[in-house]
Amino acid sequence: MSEIIGVRFREVGKIYYFDPKNIKTGIGDKVIVDTSRGLEYGTVVLANKEVSDDKLVLPLKELKRIATKEDKEIVIKNKLKEFDALRICRAKVLEYKLDMRVISAEYTFDNTKVLFYFTSDNRIDFRELVKDLASIFKIRIELRQVGVRDETKIIGGIGSCGRPLCCHSYLSDFVPVSIKMAKQQNLPLNPQKISGVCGRLMCCLKNETDTYEHLKKQLPREGDYIETHDGVKGNVSQVNVLRQKVKLLVTKENDEKEIMEYSIDDIKSISKV
Repeated sequence: MSEIIGVRFREVGKIYYFDPKNIKTGIGDKVIVDTSRGLEYGTVVLANKEVSDDKLVLPLKELKRIATKEDKEIVIKNKLKEFDALRICRAKVLEYKLDMRVISAEYTFDNTKVLFYFTSDNRIDFRELVKDLASIFKIRIELRQVGVRDETKIIGGIGSCGRPLCCHSYLSDFVPVSIKMAKQQNLPLNPQKISGVCGRLMCCLKNETDTYEHLKKQLPREGDYIETHDGVKGNVSQVNVLRQKVKLLVTKENDEKEIMEYSIDDIKSISKV
């Protein structure tokens, strides 16, 4: 067992585990930790906790200290410098006529490196750009290409539901989403209807999948032959998963067809087709 704390470096970013070195922390505390990029400033989202070693990638990097007032002032200054860095980098991209879109700039806490995140449909030779930026900022430069989902997560926006994007507001990791989930929820298979701002399938399709799977287990499928408690028999013509109701195509004595709706509780027996 090892004592760990969970730290985020972005508001809804991935959670990283660190060795607290016997320093007690609380959720929401600002801390300075040692990372592969050097010292970084983050927020505690998981306070001191014992975790089995087989669930961790050892050895863990260390918590250096609880952030001081001076540390917080450094972070504010870095944020201000990021605006200028982004503006300069975008101007240089235009100057070199590179087919890339710079979306964000980020200084490391210790000011030893500035990272630029960009998107592009092609591989970019940005060696001359990096040399130029290094001569301007006098620190290490790193350009990191990200996909359209990561771009949307960084920038944010409003979804078709009218709410802030899931990836920007609470999703720490992207979950696999498939067209099968849309079919399972009886959604129209129109790319414009089921795609998010990023152009990929909406992450929220995953949110409802488990519920739909559970509810569908209790329901017949379209075409199944049903008998209700009041003696009505017919084939299922439509299933409403959320309301837990089915519509039956019933044949009357005069051979007339009629659609009748029943709750799952009204069904006596189901004959699968």
